[in-house]
Amino acid sequence: MIEKLQNNSGKILFVVVMIFLVFLGYSLYQAPEGGLEDKFIYLLKTYGYIILFAWSILEGEIGLIMAGLLSHSGHMNLYIAIFVAGLGGFAGDQIYFYIGRFNKAYVHKNFKAQRRQFALAHLLLMKYGWPIIFMQRYMYGMRTIIPISIGLTRYSGKLFAFINLLSAWIWAAVTILPAWYFGEEIFIVIHWAKEHWYYAAPFGVLIAGSIIYYFYKVTKKKERNFES
Repeated sequence: MIEKLQNNSGKILFVVVMIFLVFLGYSLYQAPEGGLEDKFIYLLKTYGYIILFAWSILEGEIGLIMAGLLSHSGHMNLYIAIFVAGLGGFAGDQIYFYIGRFNKAYVHKNFKAQRRQFALAHLLLMKYGWPIIFMQRYMYGMRTIIPISIGLTRYSGKLFAFINLLSAWIWAAVTILPAWYFGEEIFIVIHWAKEHWYYAAPFGVLIAGSIIYYFYKVTKKKERNFES
């Protein structure tokens, strides 16, 4: 049964992500508000922390920036937002760590395309030790590889969890606090963009397209990595 779940983990992850997106879409449609913007704000107010936790598992900074803005406007609590986002980031890396710890043969078989990245991750761990757990959150392309790579070694699971939790909360604070502190300036830019939509529209399309593309690539990459 466990082996079957492992072999289909990519499909399971894809289904979970799709269910979550459908849930958000349905909740957005059913929101008792008028315009789309009001519906979206209502959705964030109602399910904000759940959305933030799920988004943080994927370590998406955009969700944390939104949490910072909502904290600035009073729709979320700043400290709870940092706490929840940190837990999400922690949970995501713990999942990757234990994939490496309990599925070594599976990882070696299905991550052949990432051999160089795994080799680099091992070198970084040997050179820097535990600080690499902090650093990996800011290393694009290595966020998934490094926790799995550490799991493949004899590194203490308890020590990794402790450092990972501290790292996740620091990452959440570093990302959320600037958006909270500069919230007024960011809202001024957003207000200007709404009034001058013909200038801002191309950037909005670009940002929206980038978000959609990011989630598409993340989903496909995880499905490709975890599928046998």
